[in-house]
Amino acid sequence: MRLIAFVTALCLPAMVHAQCGGSFNQFKAGIKSEAVAKGIPAGTADAFLKGVRQDKKVLNADRAQGVFQKPFIEFSRRLISNSRIEAGRKNARRYDNVFDQVEASYGVNRNVLLAFWAFETDYGAFQGNFNTANALVTLAHDCRRPNLFRPQVFAAMELFKRGQFNPATTTGAWAGEIGMVQMLPLDIIENGTDGDGDGRVSLKTSAPDALTSGGKMLRYLGWRANEPWLQEVTVPASMDWSQSGLKTVKPVADWQAMGVQPRNGRLAKLPASLILPQGHKGPAFLAYPNFNVYFEWNQSFTYVLTAAYFGTRLQGAPAYNAGKPDTGLSGDQMKRLQKKLQKRGYDVGKVDGILGARTRDAVQKEQQRLGLPADAWPTPALLKKL
Repeated sequence: MRLIAFVTALCLPAMVHAQCGGSFNQFKAGIKSEAVAKGIPAGTADAFLKGVRQDKKVLNADRAQGVFQKPFIEFSRRLISNSRIEAGRKNARRYDNVFDQVEASYGVNRNVLLAFWAFETDYGAFQGNFNTANALVTLAHDCRRPNLFRPQVFAAMELFKRGQFNPATTTGAWAGEIGMVQMLPLDIIENGTDGDGDGRVSLKTSAPDALTSGGKMLRYLGWRANEPWLQEVTVPASMDWSQSGLKTVKPVADWQAMGVQPRNGRLAKLPASLILPQGHKGPAFLAYPNFNVYFEWNQSFTYVLTAAYFGTRLQGAPAYNAGKPDTGLSGDQMKRLQKKLQKRGYDVGKVDGILGARTRDAVQKEQQRLGLPADAWPTPALLKKL
């Protein structure tokens, strides 16, 4: 379910070319030439690319991500069930020693990893059956995000050279992720770890390897040890809603002075942002610095918030108070809104019907201009006023 190859942004070398499209065979020839220039033996590149084919199903999957149009309450209820929570707790007990080691080595809370494990592959049960080499080369050839996937092809070749990847038989998700926590080839090179002590990194068959590698990766991406990531709060009706959103970060003491209170437990003494995923009448959360690391895993706000919230549920937090949010927009209405915002000069990215960060920011600014509660939740009333 991940949307981006998060390590690419860190590892993309300046020499990478953005060639894409055209003849698939000619594209593979260009891949080979660049691989050789990077020091990969020509024979290795030939053997890797020999059987690679363009996969139309990969492109269809890349275009069909309508699930991310769903609002947080609907999306989270779809992904989180009592059986998934219980399975998480059983796995926490089963791999208690592994999680102890991950927490000691990398400072990543076990419930954070359990949530990713659950959402990515249902605790390893569904890891995907797309040929990984085909998927990576297909997405590198596609002109939508070539710079994102081209480096992953070379990383897969490097794993092949090491005997850790078989282009004919290695399978995974449509976007090239492999194993129980869905790691891309660059992730594996940077963070793949032998967690069970057998001398190999087996992300598809070894939960200790997958969990240890995932913990190391989160630490690599900036996870702060022994700190929370998300906490449900209550907010007063008199709140200045324009202060909500990830762009505004305040000390917790400032939020408390504004009337924000924890629904359970105590607030951490850390900087935080107030998140209102479905406006001021819906659920409310404080997001701590570790929450930002989730966006290195996936760029979807709804997925990130749901994964972070699920981690708190596994930790013992109660189900959130859904409140009674104002009616939101359908996918088509959201696209109409995005087009209207574009005409007003806002950069909302692609008109895709998804309430992403840039669309939220534009909505909040228009709400302020129009005298509406500036909570970044678009409603039919806002669409009508625009």
